[in-house]
Amino acid sequence: MLRVRMIALNLTKIVPKVNSNFPAGVSRLFGFRSSCCRGRFADVTRAAPRHMSSLPKRVRAENMSVVKIGTHNGTFHCDEVLACFFLRQLPEYKDAEIVRTRDPTKLSECDIVVDVGGEFDPKRHRYDHHQRTFAESFHSLCAEKPWVTKLSSAGLVYLHFGRQLLVQLTQLQEGDRQLEVLYDKLYENFVEEVDAVDNGISQYDGEARYSVSSTLSARVGHLNPRWNSKSQDTEEGFRKALKMVGEEFLDRLEFYRSAWLPARAVVEEAVKGRHQVDPSGEVLLFSQGGCPWKEHLFSLEKELKVETPIKFVLYPDQNGQWRVQCVPAGLNTFQNRLSLPEEWRGVRDEALSELSGIKGCIFVHAGGFIGGNKTQEGALEMTRRTLQAAARSPANGGS
Repeated sequence: MLRVRMIALNLTKIVPKVNSNFPAGVSRLFGFRSSCCRGRFADVTRAAPRHMSSLPKRVRAENMSVVKIGTHNGTFHCDEVLACFFLRQLPEYKDAEIVRTRDPTKLSECDIVVDVGGEFDPKRHRYDHHQRTFAESFHSLCAEKPWVTKLSSAGLVYLHFGRQLLVQLTQLQEGDRQLEVLYDKLYENFVEEVDAVDNGISQYDGEARYSVSSTLSARVGHLNPRWNSKSQDTEEGFRKALKMVGEEFLDRLEFYRSAWLPARAVVEEAVKGRHQVDPSGEVLLFSQGGCPWKEHLFSLEKELKVETPIKFVLYPDQNGQWRVQCVPAGLNTFQNRLSLPEEWRGVRDEALSELSGIKGCIFVHAGGFIGGNKTQEGALEMTRRTLQAAARSPANGGS
């Protein structure tokens, strides 16, 4: 398993009101190095006095300047917090000062600006999405990608820097197929939600049956000062939000890298070897149970151009017996591509073996979507009999 390499969130200077070291708690999540990302926040509306230090001064080149990431001050949102976190993981911005302001003069001095400034110009590293003329999506900027959700600053930064980000946080290299799979997955299952929420795009049409108030964007919003708080200073909340979104993104990345991608490799191997299980190519065999296969199967069928849809998956259960599971027609449906025979459903043990003519049968669920047999050979025979019955009477296929 390749180890995700964390660039810790160690915020060393907060001005004007806070001056404290921020714990590098994120780095301890996975045992990463904790001192490789240090940065500063600056409130450009007020200048903090500089004090002379009794320590020897470091030699500093006259032309050396602090790299600056610009974003807006005041109420903060998940998209610019996440965009700033992404940038801070890159070598060129790891020591960057985050300048929170709406002053055009101050923003013009920044090396990169996100979520403010009314300008989208990647050549000049300007990534705002609030201008009336902006309507870009991942698909509009990268035609080979399917997502049409309007981008926020988080999506813009991820689109332009996401692969570099993942190279920094994993041991994968540019051009690696797994890197591209992770890049797509993390947009679809993490960043796109932030884009949609920030742009006010509903997840569905119609009124919701219940309220969801625990999304990442909502939790970032809760870190802003309350409307009736005496202090409306947002610097401390922004710092907490940066840490929170960073931890959550890295946790998701670790899951996809260490569990989701290995499962995809197992499913891909099974798909490629399916004709060795049964000549029909419609049965997959997993030597170990528990592997999450459905999402990967649908994706790999398209990627590998599988002509005949796969109907069944075989795998051992915790007792060493074998399960036959029907492949659903889609991720969000209970309908199967092909269900186990109607006459088998709800029948068990010897009665099922006698009815089917297959030794070792244990059960077939009343819903017809799963069954069991004592042996791999018996489970495979259950799929073969089902396929044969469907070929004789196609109308009895899915359910």
